[in-house]
Amino acid sequence: MLETDGWITIDVPEIETLPKPIFPRSQNLTARQVFPLHSHRWNQLVYATSGTLVVTIADAWHVITPEQAIWVPTGVLHTTGALNGAQFRNLYVADQPGLEMPDTCTVLAVTPLLRALIVELEAVSPAIGPAGVPVGIPEEDAGGAAENDAYIDKLNALIVEQLRRLPVQNFRLPWPQSPMLHRICEALYANPADGRSADDWGRELGASARTLARHFEREVGITLRDWRHRLRLFRALEWLCAGRSVTDIALDLGYASTSAFTYMFRQEMGCAPTEWRAR
Repeated sequence: MLETDGWITIDVPEIETLPKPIFPRSQNLTARQVFPLHSHRWNQLVYATSGTLVVTIADAWHVITPEQAIWVPTGVLHTTGALNGAQFRNLYVADQPGLEMPDTCTVLAVTPLLRALIVELEAVSPAIGPAGVPVGIPEEDAGGAAENDAYIDKLNALIVEQLRRLPVQNFRLPWPQSPMLHRICEALYANPADGRSADDWGRELGASARTLARHFEREVGITLRDWRHRLRLFRALEWLCAGRSVTDIALDLGYASTSAFTYMFRQEMGCAPTEWRAR
């Protein structure tokens, strides 16, 4: 799991029970704020309506844009942080019959409809205390509260239907566990333009290039070359969100030209870097 040195740790909210099978929790995160390693007694859809989130789960690092979310099943340890600020708008989802969601952490493509439903659910849901009890509703508003409650139930039903329909995306950066391979990945993360080959790393770490390649693919599931390519895409997303120029990003990632970087980005994300940032 990636280190969070230089990040600001913030408290995980204390909620004992959910007032509804689906409940939104919102928070605006500033740059480099992160929730520490934790788990929930319910499922979580980690999402932000703007900004970019980093979610670490076991051996993988996920970068989540407003076009994606991560489904985190009940009890799974994870951290969530904002690269450069984000409007964190996640859903807590209780285990319930017929939910039919993945039992492993899964990256999902968020539809415009689901985004709108999440925003609306946040707008109409009352705040809750630590025990899961709604707060701030005057007794004289009981009738209106009941009507709002029925509306929330309808939103929840639509959200469940949408969750089941979301396309799965393989958008993750696996991270090795062994110290030797961890050292390589940390160096490449700090300097994505590092062009050392497997032979170079082997001489530095006292192992053959073939041994490194075999261990890397066994631990991470992809080759070192593919991992480096994916890392560059993840760092590109991070730096685009930080407002850096496309030319500077291309050079710091090790591309010979801006056009070469733009071609890679378009192949992976379906649009040019400037289009992605504007979107």
